[in-house]
Amino acid sequence: MALQQYFHACKYVSRNKVYMTQSSNNRQGKSPAEEFAPLATTFRRRLLAGVGSASLVAVGANFGGLTSFLLGLVPESGRSLKLDVLYPIEGYSRRIENNEGFEFIYPASWVGDQRLLYRAAERLERSLDPLPTNSPKSGNRPRKNVNEPIVAYGPPGSSGELNVSVIVSPVPLDFSIETFGGPKEVGEAVVKTITGQRSDVKGTLIESTMREDPKMNVKYYELEFKVESPSFKRRNVAVCCAHRGRLFTLNAQAAESAWPELKSAFYRIANSFNLTS
Repeated sequence: MALQQYFHACKYVSRNKVYMTQSSNNRQGKSPAEEFAPLATTFRRRLLAGVGSASLVAVGANFGGLTSFLLGLVPESGRSLKLDVLYPIEGYSRRIENNEGFEFIYPASWVGDQRLLYRAAERLERSLDPLPTNSPKSGNRPRKNVNEPIVAYGPPGSSGELNVSVIVSPVPLDFSIETFGGPKEVGEAVVKTITGQRSDVKGTLIESTMREDPKMNVKYYELEFKVESPSFKRRNVAVCCAHRGRLFTLNAQAAESAWPELKSAFYRIANSFNLTS
């Protein structure tokens, strides 16, 4: 039941490019990779030596995209140090949600859902108000909708059909997604829940896999499915996992017509989703 309520909310719900002009004095026929190989080696050594080094003062600001370009030369090192929180690496930025304990990357050109920002500001304002005299305990405050995304990103100025969001809901401490079966059974249960009892909505599971983090003792179920109705056709990639009494779902969705150009980005987002605590 908790899984059905949780995945019902999934319905709610560009990569930056660096253009370079080949140097006119590149008369040796060297490729860009060969030209920048010495720079990449030097930058990797300095990056691993410590981001606070005086030799990296220029990297402290993303002047004209310089920092992002340099980090793109050694993307693995930059990501391991979480520098993509500040500067895009290979066109992607990282969101780390410390309060809920998860992280993922998303296209750097996408922006946060303004509606969520407004609601977060309203909740903060309400939390600063004095408690009513008949409600001395903070636990008596109205509870926010558990099916509302914690974070959501999408292209600026878009209709919202293309987006990625994360929802976190409380579940019993002994709740386990594995009780629903393997990746295929979990995927079919999700699709069935999303389509509900509506005869005009059809859901189809395309692919389902599972990856495991032994250190965190967490299993991530990655699902690709499509949802169709007379008025829309959408493709979704979702990741779900349960940990310490909370159920997490990352869901990325797009119009079916845009899927071919977004498939790689969606799977990159899904593979980056991890719990941090």
